[in-house]
Amino acid sequence: MAIKSFKRYEKKFILNQEQYDVLIPKLLEYMKPDEHCEFDKNYSIYNIYYDTTNNDVIRHSISKPYYKEKLRLRSYSIPSSLDDKVFLELKKKINGIVNKRRVVLTLDDAYKFLTYGVEPICSNYLNKQVIKEIKYYLEKNKVIPKVYISYSRKAFFAKDDKDFRLTFDSKIITRRDDLSLEDGSFGYPILDDGIYLMEVKILKAMPLWFTRILTELEIYNTHFSKYGNEFMNYCLNNSNIDLKRGEKIC
Repeated sequence: MAIKSFKRYEKKFILNQEQYDVLIPKLLEYMKPDEHCEFDKNYSIYNIYYDTTNNDVIRHSISKPYYKEKLRLRSYSIPSSLDDKVFLELKKKINGIVNKRRVVLTLDDAYKFLTYGVEPICSNYLNKQVIKEIKYYLEKNKVIPKVYISYSRKAFFAKDDKDFRLTFDSKIITRRDDLSLEDGSFGYPILDDGIYLMEVKILKAMPLWFTRILTELEIYNTHFSKYGNEFMNYCLNNSNIDLKRGEKIC
């Protein structure tokens, strides 16, 4: 079992194919690909988001509160065994600052913890602290597997500042059935082909060279949440769903 903690700001941008094609060569003057993205490769991310039966977590999130948190189960490959490693993540956002706490578990341990409350056995103090945080979240929020979201990602780090990171997500697929990582990636797209979600992950201000490139290419900051957009689409495509309350209208 391993633990990681992240604390940063995140800025999001939507790019079309032309902007993406022009931007990447410019970035490579200042940045280098993530080790998993060398030789123009992408890697895949698979997630199960947990929410209440009435979608309270995502409804609170899209209301743009001062504080919000989400729980998700993540893998970087499609599990073929309950012994495969997955990441259980609690992502918090406080006044724009993102704090992500995560622990690596076997898929079996993760399912037992999330479904039956069976705490994973660990000796490391930090691991125990993350498990306690997630346990408290599960006691406070009666959540169940609610949405599957997968996507293809290309990532870059600044050559002179590894804390400055860019990711480009495409082929974002979602579904609300067959909610297990083992079932693989299929569902409905929430972005058109040739559209990319760029996320800027920073601990401080964005570099001047980067803001200059964004201005030149007319790329502007926007608000975009994968789960949030999935939920909005879900409500709009189901006339018996109250968009604000996220539950069925009798």
